[in-house]
Formats: sequence, structure tokens, C-alpha cells
Amino acid sequence: MIYAIVISALLSSTAAIELSEKNWDAETAGKSVFIKFYAPWCGHCKALAPKYDELAERLSGVDSIVIAKMDATANEIDHEGVNVSGFPTLKFFPASDDGKVIDFNGSREVDDFIEFLQKNAAIKFTLDGEDESEL
Repeated sequence: MIYAIVISALLSSTAAIELSEKNWDAETAGKSVFIKFYAPWCGHCKALAPKYDELAERLSGVDSIVIAKMDATANEIDHEGVNVSGFPTLKFFPASDDGKVIDFNGSREVDDFIEFLQKNAAIKFTLDGEDESEL
């Protein structure tokens, strides 16, 4: 019985979407994308992973934003304004016409990620229990 509960919890958890050159367009069309460019061997990337997956879980009901990650050692990053020179590198691609990419340079805590996304998202959103006047 306990095993079934644990397996159910693991299967229902929402992790960041793994993007590649092949699925980028299909997974991100018309949406804002907050992406972590990482290297599998990077200790800082591994340390950030649980918080980043928690972010994906908390924003799973926000249809206008994709929380994603991409192995920068296995994929070509061919986007104007995107320079990955260290790991992890966090970038926000708002769903807007200007195509401007925003670097995330804040604290790497879930609440700080959410505040950044609420400030910069083209389509404003709230999470359960938040008052829209807080935005």
C-alpha cells in the first residue's frame, strides 16, 4: 500500500519539461518560456534541480508559461541574444512580439523565480491563494 502511494506521488509530480532542438517549437509555441540551460555534470545544476522542479509544480496550472530545461552540452543553442557561458544559465523568453530574452540574475529560490515571472510575463497570472492586487 505504501509503495502504491509513493509511486503515485512520483508519477503525478510535475517536473520541468526537457527541451531539445527537436521539440522546442512544439512545446513552446505561443507561450512564455523560463529555461534552465544546464550541464549534466554540473554540481550547481544538480543542486538547483529540486527547486526548479518545485517551480514547475507550482506553475503547472499556468498555461501561458513553460518551465523548461535544456542540456546545453547536447543541444545547439542557436537563438539571438542567448549566450550560455556558465551553468546553470537561466533565461526567460516572454511570449511577446519583440523576441527579447531576459536574463535571470536573482536569488535561486522558488518564490524569487515566481516573482520574476509575474513581473516579466506577457500574460499576467496569479497562483492559488494570491490576490491579483499583489502583482
